[in-house]
Amino acid sequence: MLDRCLGARRARQIQRALNHGKITFLCLFMTVLVLRGTIGAGKFGTPAQDFNEIRDHLYSRKRSEPHRVLKEAETTTQTSTNGYATFDLSKLAVDDDGGDEKLDPSKPYSLGPKIDDWDEQRSKWLKENPGFSNFVGGKKPRVLLVTGSSPRPCENPVGDHYLLKSIKNKIDYCRLHGIEIFYNFALLDAEMAGFWAKLPLLRKLLLSHPEVEFIWWMDSDAMFTDMAFEVPWERYKDHNFVMHGWNEMVYDQKNWIGLNTGSFLLRNCQWTLDLLDAWAPMGPKGKVRIDAGKILTRELKDRPVFEADDQSAMVYLLATQREKWGDKVYLESAYYLHGYWGILVDRYEEMIESYHPGLGDHRWPLVTHFVGCKPCGKFGDYPVERCLKQMDRAFNFGDNQILQIYGFTHKSLASRRVKRTRNETSNPLEVTDELGLLHPSFKAIKVSST
Repeated sequence: MLDRCLGARRARQIQRALNHGKITFLCLFMTVLVLRGTIGAGKFGTPAQDFNEIRDHLYSRKRSEPHRVLKEAETTTQTSTNGYATFDLSKLAVDDDGGDEKLDPSKPYSLGPKIDDWDEQRSKWLKENPGFSNFVGGKKPRVLLVTGSSPRPCENPVGDHYLLKSIKNKIDYCRLHGIEIFYNFALLDAEMAGFWAKLPLLRKLLLSHPEVEFIWWMDSDAMFTDMAFEVPWERYKDHNFVMHGWNEMVYDQKNWIGLNTGSFLLRNCQWTLDLLDAWAPMGPKGKVRIDAGKILTRELKDRPVFEADDQSAMVYLLATQREKWGDKVYLESAYYLHGYWGILVDRYEEMIESYHPGLGDHRWPLVTHFVGCKPCGKFGDYPVERCLKQMDRAFNFGDNQILQIYGFTHKSLASRRVKRTRNETSNPLEVTDELGLLHPSFKAIKVSST
């Protein structure tokens, strides 16, 4: 019929167009089926629903990237609003009480009720509690290392990080040497703030821990830098108070830096309680401390003018009452119970090259003390950058002695990164610890207190 009406050639063209139309329609139908299967268009709804859902799906793909950017910007804004960047740290320093109790000026200051028979009380308690021996293994005294810091956040935000490093350093030394540790945040007596805050704390700990033979006070800005050095406890069997210092400077010259109270040992006994009672009266803040500071500046060699501090007061007490206290005080200079950082830290590489841990003296100091740095405060006696860099070096110097037990060391004394110093082995128990710190012979077996 088409051939007769349109001609053979024209008929073939129309037939070919119809076949192509069928194929195109079939492809469109298959496309709709595929879309329904992949994006769920229509959910077996009407063609209008199919069209709307396909349109929304394609549109959402076009807008997805800018939408993601907007969401990230919104999240960032929320984070900055609810995060640490805009938080006022001073809000944490606000106390919720009505203030501190005021000292009654009509009454002389005292650390607590007078105790006259502490040796008898303590001796009786030790006999009744044999599981809490004051000597471990029969000859090594039980020691409690005491340190602490302000209950407030550091004024210098990075200072809390360095306090953390300092306490980590002390924990490492105490763990190796079988020493217990007490970290204090509380100001037990508001009148004895600043230099003097340690005295009420030490008295309370002495009376609360009769099982402890020695308390070792250590400032928060002091670090152990000789992890292998063991304090020669036998040397102090006839002494109750051990400080780094020199007899000539204290007793003859009355030099206010003739000793240091940043790191010292106190025996738990009646003599120590009496000493604390004699030491404390210059400590109450305000007029008492200011007036006492004037006396100390007048009486002690080279002391600047400032309020009374615990170190100057101890020099004054010993120099003026040597007959009463001197026989039981040991001023130690054979090793560095306190070592001034300014003359030590820059020599660490020389020490590593020429000496070894376990000496405790100028060749490898037991303690490096950052006097005048005040990492927790806004201001110190030295540039903050210098102090913090040197504290990093001191920490790494001590930490290397811990890491070497496990086959690592810091890449340098200025680096937080570590490197491996020995290869792993399938026989780890055959590896020898060079410094003997993994299971040190000087670490006494701890007596159970349970």
